[in-house]
Amino acid sequence: MELQQLEQRLRNIETLLLSQKTVLNFEEVASYTGLSKSYLYKLTSAAQIPHFKPQGKHIYFNKAEVDQWLQRNHTQPLNEAELEEQAATYITLKRMGGAAC
Repeated sequence: MELQQLEQRLRNIETLLLSQKTVLNFEEVASYTGLSKSYLYKLTSAAQIPHFKPQGKHIYFNKAEVDQWLQRNHTQPLNEAELEEQAATYITLKRMGGAAC
């Protein structure tokens, strides 16, 4: 088996193990969400993402709360009439001088 295949299988196993955990550490949440560590740190510093600091140093996250946080601000897809209305507004504004939508 090639090294690349082994590495891919290892990543798959790690992903499966991660999905079974209920409490994640900082590194795991960065990997799980795809957020950069610096941005995740900024979110925790501003209390914009739910997290725990049981001993004041290490940061932990409840996976269910992270999932809820990721799914916030849900938007519904536009129906055809709404899409046409937005397109017409965009075209009108562009003709009036390139105003951004």
